[in-house]
Amino acid sequence: MEHPLIVGVDGSESSLRALDWAVDEADRQAVPLRIVHASSWEWYEGHEPSFGINRALVRAQADRVVADAAERAHCRSSSVKVTSQTLDEDPASALIRESRRASGILVGSRGRGRLTGLLLGSVGLAVAARAECPVTVVRGAEDNRDGTHRRVVVGVDEAADARPALDYAVRCAQRRGAALDVVHAWRCPAHEAPERPRPAAADTHQERAEHRVEEAIGGLARTHSAVPVHRRVVEGSPRAALLDAAAGADLLVVGARRRTGQVGMQLGPVNHAVLHHAACPVAVVPHA
Repeated sequence: MEHPLIVGVDGSESSLRALDWAVDEADRQAVPLRIVHASSWEWYEGHEPSFGINRALVRAQADRVVADAAERAHCRSSSVKVTSQTLDEDPASALIRESRRASGILVGSRGRGRLTGLLLGSVGLAVAARAECPVTVVRGAEDNRDGTHRRVVVGVDEAADARPALDYAVRCAQRRGAALDVVHAWRCPAHEAPERPRPAAADTHQERAEHRVEEAIGGLARTHSAVPVHRRVVEGSPRAALLDAAAGADLLVVGARRRTGQVGMQLGPVNHAVLHHAACPVAVVPHA
């Protein structure tokens, strides 16, 4: 069975930008698009519910959001099969559940309630942290969303962990006719890096980093020979390296190195940084 792309909408400008991006992506992948709106979205993103809520009115507003989104999607592409649904539950739970039967989840970068000033809405963060399929947070200026740069960036760390994100990124690059930039950042341990001359140990770390990238991308040339692959091995923090690369990209792909904390599954600090600050859409790909 063909799994659809799923986009969460709430009527905000941010979610409409995500919808447009999702339609284009569904067209590229030749898969159906499913539009989902959770009727409690408005309350979840900052409004305080009260016992006086008119549930019929809330449902009517939700249905209108979905109908408008479906019409917008049909106008953008007549070749994409579009379905839609309103769900009576909070959006994070709905999208996380839907991720079990999706090829990807797409959300906007901001919510609609009092918390719209956040760099990333609470729904997007929760879904990116817990979904079982790749999650794309659609953010950035128009020229970072419309394919202008023809570049997909992927961050790699340990070679063994890099494969799901790399495979996803190279497929995205191939569908876009774009180049793939593979970014890896390294640092000397503090005791090996005095302030003045560059230590010989730094050259060793550079060589190890380059070997790690070569190991990670091994086989891409055979399986995706039409995709130009560029290596960017830099000294510094992964956060800075990825944000710098994302400034001139159409998509940034990172692996989901999730950790379990007191409040459940959490994303690592690098993923948090790019989800909040990247200049282009960010795809978070769970480890297999």
